[in-house]
Amino acid sequence: MFLTMRAVWALLPGIILAFIAPRPAAVLAWAGVVLVLVVIDVVYAPSPRLLRASRAVGHGVRLGESITSTLTLANTGRRTVRLLLRDAWPPSAGAAHERGSMTIPPAQRRRHSTVLTPQRRGERNAGPLTVRVMGPLGIAGRQASLDVPATVRVLPAFRSRRHLPSRLARLREMDGRSAVMVRGEGTEFDSLREYVVGDDVRSIDWRSTARRGEVLVRTWRPERDRRVLIVIDSGRLSAARLGDAPRLDAQIERPCCWPPWPHALETGSMSWPWTTRCAPRCGAVADRCS
Repeated sequence: MFLTMRAVWALLPGIILAFIAPRPAAVLAWAGVVLVLVVIDVVYAPSPRLLRASRAVGHGVRLGESITSTLTLANTGRRTVRLLLRDAWPPSAGAAHERGSMTIPPAQRRRHSTVLTPQRRGERNAGPLTVRVMGPLGIAGRQASLDVPATVRVLPAFRSRRHLPSRLARLREMDGRSAVMVRGEGTEFDSLREYVVGDDVRSIDWRSTARRGEVLVRTWRPERDRRVLIVIDSGRLSAARLGDAPRLDAQIERPCCWPPWPHALETGSMSWPWTTRCAPRCGAVADRCS
């Protein structure tokens, strides 16, 4: 049960009557009348348990961005429901417009939108939905808390997004899916071939030349498919803040300039199996090193 401002205004004449005619019987009689009106309002107010609620919210959002949580309320009763609601979220979720009011006719539904601008990464679980259903007189009503589960995953800000086009192009070059113009000889041995006029004499393989009896030169190719292992310290020292973000976020942000990382962060995947999809010989390990 809850009381509205109308209950206060209903008691105001009794207070004035107490000053004009200070008789306890008159004051108690007026208070009794107001109490009867409150009881009638509570009894005839529709039950909040007849409401069916559901939340719809996106799976993930990045720090500094906003996402909308849509709350849907359906009236399964036979009477029109006038209500006040509070869509509760943790303070770190940065909820705005979480309070509202609506009127729901029988067998109909209404929607309420709450804008979330998270301030910390991680998973944010929605709190209970508080509903206040007012009675026909608007003096009092019924209150209930409904459990409507919802979770928002807050990902790092990914400020290296501006490097994404060039890094993805570099990743395609590493996978051999686009033509690459490479200057120089390269550093990875490819094969041997016969010497032709104009070849660099420094590329002559003298041992193979002595065995074959003809001049042979080495050919090279660009380095590809190197095995790269990225180690991230997720110990207690990573919880220290550097500016507005934890140190762990800065550690994740730094390798984002390396080609396979932007694709995984752009898709919102914070699990390591993406490394096998982006590059055959790259991996990442997060462990407590401190």
